[in-house]
Amino acid sequence: MTNTGIAQGANKGHIVTKRDDKIKDSKKKAAGKRTLMARSIAREVAGLSPYERRILDMIKTGGSSADKRIYKFAKKRLGTHKRALAKREDIKAINAAQRARQNA
Repeated sequence: MTNTGIAQGANKGHIVTKRDDKIKDSKKKAAGKRTLMARSIAREVAGLSPYERRILDMIKTGGSSADKRIYKFAKKRLGTHKRALAKREDIKAINAAQRARQNA
């Protein structure tokens, strides 16, 4: 929606040229090998935080609406939709790895 220069209406306001938002440097590049290795070692040493253990327990107990409950819990703790979905998938992957290790 561009402004019309008229003081009333849906597109009211002074006519200006729209400027593009700058992309943050952190969004431009992915994490390097060294960073990923450090994160994996930290996860291995420190383990899961209490809320992550609770999410893991929710996954294990399951139920019909487990995904939704996990999402709502994670969103409350983490603050955003995107972070909650990512955390849910992360903990699901950890659960799958534990089950694979147990069966092997």
